[in-house]
Amino acid sequence: MLVDSHCHLDFPDLAADEAGVLARARAAGVGRFLTISTRVRRNAALQAIAARHNDVFFTVGTHPHHAAEEASVTTSEIVAISGHPRCVGIGEAGLDYHYDRSPRDVQERVFRSNIAAARETELPLIIHARDADDDMIRILNDEMGEGTFKAVLHCFTSTEKLARTGIDLGFFVSFSGVLTFKKSEELRRIARIVPLERLLVETDAPYLSPEPYRGKRNEPAFVVETARVLASTCGMTFDALCELTTANFHRLFDQVTVGAPTLATPVSTPAK
Repeated sequence: MLVDSHCHLDFPDLAADEAGVLARARAAGVGRFLTISTRVRRNAALQAIAARHNDVFFTVGTHPHHAAEEASVTTSEIVAISGHPRCVGIGEAGLDYHYDRSPRDVQERVFRSNIAAARETELPLIIHARDADDDMIRILNDEMGEGTFKAVLHCFTSTEKLARTGIDLGFFVSFSGVLTFKKSEELRRIARIVPLERLLVETDAPYLSPEPYRGKRNEPAFVVETARVLASTCGMTFDALCELTTANFHRLFDQVTVGAPTLATPVSTPAK
């Protein structure tokens, strides 16, 4: 069995075919799905998806693209939603200097608020980092000094320096379809330095389809292709890589329960 440790089932490209998307993934051997929050104030949509499927779990947090939009969301509000029994992580949160859709100081402030929620709840933080390695390293080291927290560097495409910082801090590192691209040899080299017990795979669907689906809409079934390349990169069999990354997922996201019941009662999201 594989786990798609990071997808966006609420995004329109996937939500329009929710049942089909999940059915194809299950047929491909994907047995767990973590659908990731990008806006705290839209978390009810993720709760509803999890209520319909006992193999879907969700997170709560603010993506850096939406930091300005959700600058008033407090740590306590994130913590309150995280009490939902199918909420198993905080984020995705972090820094994105590639698009700069929110002011950088606001991104940092919102990121630190999400870190505080992860620390308080002891749930793992899903970290988004793009073209912001120096500030990311500074913030992570600073915040770890305030108290430990668990985290994963999701859809890793950054530098070896950030990878080693994350490894030193005890974080997991997750690889997406980018790992399969022909020009991603440097990324595959970095993947080989990550301790095996810290590796995860994901799709980040509906984005970043792996080869041979590049250019098409991504979906959780395609995590199989990333797992094949990661297995080859690490000198493992595909089956061994599946077993490894699934075990790693459950160690990090230790609130995920096997065969969890569907739930109908949502946890309130904060009003604007």
